[in-house]
Amino acid sequence: MSTDSTGEHDGPVTEEITVTVNGETVTAEVEPRLKLSDFLRNECGLHGVRVGCEHGVCGACTVQQDGRSVKSCLSYAVQADGMAIETVEGLDEDGSLHPIQEAFHETHALQCGFCTSGFVMATKELLEENPNPTREEIETGLADNICRCTGYQNIYEAVERAADRMEEE
Repeated sequence: MSTDSTGEHDGPVTEEITVTVNGETVTAEVEPRLKLSDFLRNECGLHGVRVGCEHGVCGACTVQQDGRSVKSCLSYAVQADGMAIETVEGLDEDGSLHPIQEAFHETHALQCGFCTSGFVMATKELLEENPNPTREEIETGLADNICRCTGYQNIYEAVERAADRMEEE
């Protein structure tokens, strides 16, 4: 922690964290109150992490932390110290879209696109846990994400298409 021994300090109290973000090690001094979403967007330049409701309701800020979906607007960057974070930007494979991203594109599972990265990351966890989900399991698996544009049908179709494609690989 960066404070001096007299108890007085210049500027805010910070803590050093080291996280692995999309496979890259990042070390930074952050204020303990800095949200993980703000750290990823502002310190790491990952603007696919969207901040919508800031209450964990919409799911636009969904990222994977050590392989589990988390709402990054509800987490602090200091809580991610020592962990691996994956964002939608980390899904490409040698410059090619991930099968989930391809499926969302092909089925037009987005309109404004604001929620898409959160849905893609939630889909990734869903398909890792259940590679062949039923429509009901897809709806349940994505229930923590909100889209105000699409009506969800194309999103569910994208998940089914991605599941088929990933099963073939």
